[in-house]
Amino acid sequence: MSVIIETSLGSITVDLFTDERPNCSKNFLKLCKIKYYNFSLFHSVQSNLVAQTGDPTGTGKGGESVFSVLYGEQARYFDMEAAPRIKHKQSGLVSMVNNGDGKHGSQFFITLGENLDYLDNIHSVFGEVVEGLDVLKKINEAYCDEDHRPYRDIRIYHTIILDDPFDDPAGLQIPDRSPEPTKEMLSSDRIGADEEIDDTKGRTEEEIKEMLEEKEEKANAQILEMVGDLPTADVAPDDNVLFVCKLNPVTTGEDLEMIFSRFGKINSCDVIKDQKTGESLQYAFIEFESTASCENAYFKMDNVLIDDRRIHVDFSQSVSKLRKSGKLDKFDDKKGDIPSKYVLKDQSRKSHGYDLVFENDDVQSSSKQHKKGKKNKKKDSNSDSDLEKKHHKKKSKHKEKAKHRKRSRSRSRSRSVDEDRYRKNKRDRSGSPQRHYSSKYGQNDRRDKYRNDSTDRERRRSRERDYRR
Repeated sequence: MSVIIETSLGSITVDLFTDERPNCSKNFLKLCKIKYYNFSLFHSVQSNLVAQTGDPTGTGKGGESVFSVLYGEQARYFDMEAAPRIKHKQSGLVSMVNNGDGKHGSQFFITLGENLDYLDNIHSVFGEVVEGLDVLKKINEAYCDEDHRPYRDIRIYHTIILDDPFDDPAGLQIPDRSPEPTKEMLSSDRIGADEEIDDTKGRTEEEIKEMLEEKEEKANAQILEMVGDLPTADVAPDDNVLFVCKLNPVTTGEDLEMIFSRFGKINSCDVIKDQKTGESLQYAFIEFESTASCENAYFKMDNVLIDDRRIHVDFSQSVSKLRKSGKLDKFDDKKGDIPSKYVLKDQSRKSHGYDLVFENDDVQSSSKQHKKGKKNKKKDSNSDSDLEKKHHKKKSKHKEKAKHRKRSRSRSRSRSVDEDRYRKNKRDRSGSPQRHYSSKYGQNDRRDKYRNDSTDRERRRSRERDYRR
């Protein structure tokens, strides 16, 4: 009463509980005999829970019992067997799937965890795995999507019956050999069960290194796209732009243009400078008219001595030149109605009503829909007149603050002098400091004290009013 299930990850041997679950065991054995389970997918694998299969459609919604094959659609499902009770207490138990209302078809699952009490009395346990626990471990470790479907197909290739105690029902057609799988059975949008996924197989070390570098470049490009430094991950710099570094700070763009012009016509030659100090950052971009001229300069000018510095020449990895060429545009989104990302040239700029002006790789936008048809001009914040105005304004603010502090100090000083003078006059009039009463005095003394205090309070207020006048 055993069956060997050959899968794409290895073979599993299942012993059936034919005495406790006769109907489930008979259904399973006869389906294996007619090769019903061949090429069925493990369409649901939940780690440390169950691995479900037995549906020829691979969707988890199909499958029928062997009685449906014999007696038609009305016998598609059969009743579950609840007695005797067998719990899902260990890994490797085989159970028929409940298709609703306590009915079973062809689908079954293998437990991948222990003490799964909530499956009891819902699904019928009819066997257990006695060999191939390492295969179950591989199935349990399979990578799956959010619907618990493995990214790489796990299939049942073949089933072999070692012992069958049940007689074959009349009309059951048993094939002489396992049928060939149809194209629909093997069609899948996942990695095939027998598909080779080792990309490095048959490649040299140099080819493997190039492949890894290419993957790393793609990953870096995707990161730059996410942070907004690249318009798309597939964008690439022009082939006619050279990157020159290790320059002498005294080397200018005119010098480089004169030196590199012997290889062909140069469209632009820009030495990158610091925005604040205006000093050279010792690298430049040279754009040639043709790609052939750029390649010729790359092979001839690397490690050449210019102004006592040996320069390094390479093809440009920057996409900033794409803006100048008009292939990509970058709009300003401060006003809220302009797209903030790079857009391809075929997306018309006229639809937005904006012109582009390029100066030192900076993109400025100005509206064509201006009332007077003129572009807005920004004032130079570093001009001498603006600096003088800012300095004068800052100086006047400091003067106002100093006057306010001086005025407040004089007020506080006069207030303290008046308070001292008032206290001195009060002592001279009373002749002695004010008497304090404690709780040891009687009730009459307290009443007199309250009366005297209220009288003194009124006198004090009248004196303060006279003094202020």
